[in-house]
Amino acid sequence: MKNKNVLVKICGITNTEDAVWAANLGADFIGLNFSALSKRKISLEKAKEITEQLPNFVKVVGVFLDPLLPELEKIIKTVKISVIQLHGNESPETTKEIKEKFGLELWKAIRLSNENSLNSIQSFCGIIDSLMLDTFKEEEPGGTGQTFDWDLSLKAKNYNVPLILAGGLNPDNVQAAIKKVDPKGVDVASGVEKENHPRKKDIEKLRLFIQKAKGLL
Repeated sequence: MKNKNVLVKICGITNTEDAVWAANLGADFIGLNFSALSKRKISLEKAKEITEQLPNFVKVVGVFLDPLLPELEKIIKTVKISVIQLHGNESPETTKEIKEKFGLELWKAIRLSNENSLNSIQSFCGIIDSLMLDTFKEEEPGGTGQTFDWDLSLKAKNYNVPLILAGGLNPDNVQAAIKKVDPKGVDVASGVEKENHPRKKDIEKLRLFIQKAKGLL
């Protein structure tokens, strides 16, 4: 069964070749990580170079970890970003300030460790456009490769915020995740990378992931 409405984000893009491949294979979003803590961090110059080579139908998601507003403003003025993804410990107040200042689509990543941590979602309702659920791991702001608890995702849907599912997704499990959770979209970084090369995508894994997520295989 086709899942054409499921959006696919390929995150942790660090080079133009991978970005263009992702676009041509059918990705809806590519993610550029501006967090200094990320092993997939990208420079402002490289981000600008990549976005200038992308077709207009692919949206660029800027991934930020507790950004300062001047830093965020500089990047948004330089790089063609369509979506801001906050992946740190941003408060609802800071998140709202960023949303109002820049007026862009905004996703908030929340790393859930157990059912009790679901309560943190409520304070972001009405502020964010989508909720990204990722695996909790100390000192790892996403891209851990650890599979997310899909049962928690189902409970998170009670907050009526569109879900972007992340955390350990790969070509082998993405269809099962979509079938169980029925998210707005899926996000992958390490699941489509070359083995032991976190800054380079495996094109065959990319193809399989996107086609399986869209229900084309």
